[in-house]
Amino acid sequence: MRFTKQFQFVCLALLFISGAWPSKSTARTLLDAPMYERHEQWMTQYGRVYKDDTERATRYSIFKENVARIDAFNSQTGKSYKLGVNQFADLTNEEFKASRNRFKGHMCSPQAGPFRYENVSAVPSTVDWRKEGAVTPVKDQGQCVAAMEGINKLTTGKLISLSEQEVVDCDTKGEDQGCNGGLMDDAFKFIEQNKGLTTEANYPYKGTDGTCNTNKAAIHAAKITGFEDVPANSEAALMKAVAKQPVSVAIDAGGYDFQFYSSGIFTGSCGTQLDHGVTAVGYGVSDGSKYWLVKNSWGAKWGEEGYIRMQKDISAKEGLCGIAMQASYPTA
Repeated sequence: MRFTKQFQFVCLALLFISGAWPSKSTARTLLDAPMYERHEQWMTQYGRVYKDDTERATRYSIFKENVARIDAFNSQTGKSYKLGVNQFADLTNEEFKASRNRFKGHMCSPQAGPFRYENVSAVPSTVDWRKEGAVTPVKDQGQCVAAMEGINKLTTGKLISLSEQEVVDCDTKGEDQGCNGGLMDDAFKFIEQNKGLTTEANYPYKGTDGTCNTNKAAIHAAKITGFEDVPANSEAALMKAVAKQPVSVAIDAGGYDFQFYSSGIFTGSCGTQLDHGVTAVGYGVSDGSKYWLVKNSWGAKWGEEGYIRMQKDISAKEGLCGIAMQASYPTA
């Protein structure tokens, strides 16, 4: 025993003399090794490349903080939804909102006008327009054409992926910006006045404002006759509309939990500062909990393959995240 203690003392002394004793920074690096590896795997998965080591260090710090928060949330019991380390994991919440949520809501209440589904008295208990073939695959782009794609399928029997880029490039007088940041009703007005839209294949999405290609825009694949607003602040009215067709809705999607939503029925904290346009493509019930089925526009790697189930029929008249505040649908 005495020899062992002496040997340990000699080894420690030699480590000290040789400078081999690990520094605090080295110890931290060793502790961070699993997180560094996780970041590397995430970069590979999402094709993320940084311009230099400084940016890499900054993004790693944000990634590490986000992952810790996500893991802590998922370790809690009694939650109806989970968060995930998705493509936004190296962004702060403020950066995320600035890059993704630029919807411009009405300065006042939606226009009072006709609501063709007002007198609908019986609606199905569940609706999923995907099962009816009225919803195109999830895109990583705007969402004002999704409702139009749905009504076009219901009226013509053809599901056509329509061009969001045409709206971005050619609606120079409106504020819709392809619904990435703007008024969904403005997009519908443009489409109506333009006598239709061309296909996504003919006029593909670029993600930036460009010059209107009038030759491509002249080849109309689908058209609408107008649009109507759903009576504001009524989930019952929204349910009537969604029972009949996919509906464009505006929501407050700026919260941390929304940024990293992965699965389940979302019941997270959010306000009514409408900042994102999406499409309600159904509703249902799971284990006694009612939900809206919402198609998002952040790609299929976000949420439930690009969708989110949001709690339905809450006490607040605006609906969760303001989903019942500014809803509208195209007519054909």
